Amino acid sequence: MRTERIGGKVRQITVLNLGRHFPIKQEDWPILCSRLEQLLNPQAVILPLECSESIERTAQRYHAQLVARAPTILSATEGTAGSAGEPRPPADFQEVDVDSLQMTQPRSVGVEHVGLHAASELGLIETLNELGVNGVVQASILGNLIGRMSQPGSELATWNWLQQHSALGELIDVDFLSMSHMGLYRASDVLMKHREVIETRLFSTVRTLFDLPETVTLYDLSNTYFEGEAKFNRKARRGRSKEKRSDCPLVTLGLVLDGSGFVRRSQTFAGNVSEPGTLAFMLAGLGTPAGALVVMDAGVATETNVAWLVEHGYRYLVVRRGGMRQFDATRSVSIETAGEEWLHLQKELSPGGQELCLYCHSPTRQFKEEAMLALSGGRFEAGLQQMSDGLQKPKSEKGHDKLLERLGRLKQKSRGASQHYQVNLVTDHSGKTVTAITWQKVPVPGTMAKHPGVYCLRTNELAWDEEKLWRTYTMLTDLESVFRSLKSELGLRPIYHHKEVRSDGHLFITVLAYQCVQLLRVKLKAAGITDSWATLRDILSVQRRVTATFNQRDGRSLHVRKATVAEPDLLAIYRALGISAAPGGTRKLIS
Repeated sequence: MRTERIGGKVRQITVLNLGRHFPIKQEDWPILCSRLEQLLNPQAVILPLECSESIERTAQRYHAQLVARAPTILSATEGTAGSAGEPRPPADFQEVDVDSLQMTQPRSVGVEHVGLHAASELGLIETLNELGVNGVVQASILGNLIGRMSQPGSELATWNWLQQHSALGELIDVDFLSMSHMGLYRASDVLMKHREVIETRLFSTVRTLFDLPETVTLYDLSNTYFEGEAKFNRKARRGRSKEKRSDCPLVTLGLVLDGSGFVRRSQTFAGNVSEPGTLAFMLAGLGTPAGALVVMDAGVATETNVAWLVEHGYRYLVVRRGGMRQFDATRSVSIETAGEEWLHLQKELSPGGQELCLYCHSPTRQFKEEAMLALSGGRFEAGLQQMSDGLQKPKSEKGHDKLLERLGRLKQKSRGASQHYQVNLVTDHSGKTVTAITWQKVPVPGTMAKHPGVYCLRTNELAWDEEKLWRTYTMLTDLESVFRSLKSELGLRPIYHHKEVRSDGHLFITVLAYQCVQLLRVKLKAAGITDSWATLRDILSVQRRVTATFNQRDGRSLHVRKATVAEPDLLAIYRALGISAAPGGTRKLIS
């Protein structure tokens, strides 16, 4: 409380509500008040006050809240970015002792600031209000979400970050120090309860916000692993891990995205799920209009899935699984890629006229595949030479059947190189003893050895030209960067939860964080800023909110809390997003 004379009478005014669960015992209140008074008036400290660790933490917390909740004062550098033409408010001059300056309570604010902007632009906060989610749970959801954007980790790690390192609580007026870590877990449960509604609303918002054409749908899967056995999670299964963590139980995340990279729908599957079996489940019920183009890689593009797409009125553009390679340079067209490489494309209509094959020849891919063939072929020839040299040794095995077995094992280890060799075991007149081994390289038509650097796309979109087909398919390669962002930049891996709903919630929070990041990157790209999220996060993380405390001539103390000045790269981001360069404004407290 503080006292103030109002209309000739002294009134007590509440400056901070300590809540119902005030942790300090009544007999310790005097020492808490004394320590708090020292923090508010550091020049009055003569001897250090001895107090317990819990009282010190509590006093520091209340001191920070008193300063953070002091009246906001706008300065000339605050307000919306680009508002330099607005009149400057009256200056506030104070006479202080410069040498008494203390800088305390540094907290990160950059990622929190843009994260809140993205959540608001996506309509997430509005959606939570419409769903009846109360303020405390909303704060926990935002804490989970922005924590995943700033410091990816488990919910427990996010809770520690919110309490010790982040100024998010100041921006949304929430005291995360008084919140249990279970609040973040319960917030995850609430998100899962409303998952379908939230995903639908958010995608509808971005489609309107960016005027997205609903013609291209991208689909892919990625898996993540558990730390621990996850015995109580029925989706935790062992399978092929893309991170080489087959020693751990896995769970799979499937994403349906539009051509601009925003998530339309996400779903978690068992860790041993097969990619082809998930497509119909994910696309059914999405409301995608008939004729929409579905782009997917060879892992999902089975004949069954392609037939399902045709049956339900979808167009498709996929990598062909298997088949003969071919390429005729005289009938191809050439285009230049974003990497300044010339790509050669050849169209071929199927005999029935229902499907188009686009054969793509990449010089870079040719160089890579030729190196792979040379390596595997060299190993196969070295094995043949070793067998041949062994025939010259007196005690070596020369039996035809035994050498045929060795040749079979060598072919098995050659990874397909053996098919391009004709090997002959020369025997004596009895036909049982091998006297020589000869071989000749004869590349098999329609294979990598005959047409290195060639891959084939198949589609039922017959009206598009070669370049449009290829550039549309490259959207799927951009999806790989999406998964890299999810896995490496937004903390998809690993999962520490044992309950199914909690592990699903962990993945869904990552998906929401990705939606926020994608919105920011799309807006920044329009302004010429094309950095990865990891780079953007490094730029944003530099800005801090700090409290500067001075001793005044009149014996009182001046506390000013504000954000550090945005550096040029950071200022460019704020201007591109159209938000304030001084998040949280300026707070001033005189005590």
